[in-house]
Amino acid sequence: MTGGGAREAIRAARSVVVKIGTTALTAQNGMFDAARLAGLAEAIEARMKAGSDVVIVSSGAIAAGLEPLGLSRRPTDLATKQAAASVGQVALVNAWSAAFGRFGRTVGQVLLTAQDVSMRVSHTNAARTLDRLRALHAVAIVNENDTVATNEIRFGDNDRLSALVAHLVGADALVLLSDIDGLYDADPRKGPARLVPEVAGPDDLAGVVAGEGSHRGTGGMVSKLSSALLAADAGVPVLLAAADDAAAALSDASVGTVFAPRSQRLSARRFWVRHAADASGTLTLDAGAVEAVLSRRRSLLAAGITAVAGRFHGGDVVELCGPDGSVVARGVVGYDAVELAGMIGHSTAELAPDARRPVVHADDLVAV
Repeated sequence: MTGGGAREAIRAARSVVVKIGTTALTAQNGMFDAARLAGLAEAIEARMKAGSDVVIVSSGAIAAGLEPLGLSRRPTDLATKQAAASVGQVALVNAWSAAFGRFGRTVGQVLLTAQDVSMRVSHTNAARTLDRLRALHAVAIVNENDTVATNEIRFGDNDRLSALVAHLVGADALVLLSDIDGLYDADPRKGPARLVPEVAGPDDLAGVVAGEGSHRGTGGMVSKLSSALLAADAGVPVLLAAADDAAAALSDASVGTVFAPRSQRLSARRFWVRHAADASGTLTLDAGAVEAVLSRRRSLLAAGITAVAGRFHGGDVVELCGPDGSVVARGVVGYDAVELAGMIGHSTAELAPDARRPVVHADDLVAV
């Protein structure tokens, strides 16, 4: 799909995930600005009135908790960040509820941690909850559960979370809104920079230097670029635009940078294996096994494995490494680590009858 085709796909999308960064919801002093949120809600309402289902991934909980706790700036220690998030989540969802209440809409809050998305059962349950909220015509407000997350930037200021949610709900498009009006080949705040209007493939990223996040949020262009590429790889077109241009971004997609999706959308299971699940161990393969699983789409057999590392069980996701140690694929392993350790290097004929199934079936294996 070309960049122009991707913009048209975003314009026509019936299901849209909109990610709103902290900087889009705060004033220059870092304090939460409910008026900015209300303006974004108005642009999202217009898109919903036009016939699209919208799921919102909203940052801003920590910022929303600063003023109620008497804090003058964003804290740096994890405990205070989590305390601010605890208070701020209430203020944030109340602000969204008030903003959409003007249009007679009900909102529902869905708090997720990285573990929720990495575990298959909770990953599936989250998808069901979001689908049901949409079916009941409620607006889902998704955020990382900063109050219990041990690493609050795990998702990258919700950028990565928004890409995972886009696939989770089968969205037709992902729109990333922040204080950045698109992808530049350098930081426009530090000197001359060229806007990259379309990213159709790796060649369009040649020479692009992405920067880190600001003091008001945890994301940045690195995080946004990574998340946009993740969603595009899953088959979801992405628009990166400024929150100030939300009306245009959510109507005709005429602003910002568009990322064209891959031609074939990954299945929910293969996407989970590739992007969402945490790896519990590694299997080192010989050159022949690497060629078989990558080039010939064969299942991985014990004979092609030279080493096993990690503590995993059948059904866990593991990384498959080549002889040089580089990760070449991920897959769902069929055996426990202890059981598999005694099988490596043996042909199928040499194994007991109950150990002759593939170590990783081709249907559960995804190249990286």
